[in-house]
Amino acid sequence: MKASVEISMYPLGREFKPDIKTFIERMKNHHDIICEVNGMSTQMFGDYREIMNALTEEIAYSFEKHGKSVFVLKIINAFLQQ
Repeated sequence: MKASVEISMYPLGREFKPDIKTFIERMKNHHDIICEVNGMSTQMFGDYREIMNALTEEIAYSFEKHGKSVFVLKIINAFLQQ
C-alpha cells in the first residue's frame, strides 16, 4: 500500500537545527522512500510499511541520541507526491 507522510520535529530545550538536520539526513538514507523537505515539514512517499519502519527506527535514534523531542505527523494511504 502506498502512503504519504508529513512530519515535523520539535526538539525541546536545546538548539534545534542540528537535530532536525540529522533526522532528515538519516531519513534520506532510506533509499526506498522519497523525502522532500520544505521550511515547515518533511514529506515522505512510498510503501506504508517501509515508511513506518524507517520512522520507528529514526525517531527512536533521535530520542536516544538527542533527548526529548515532539514529532507531529500526518499519514494518508495515497501517494501524493507532485
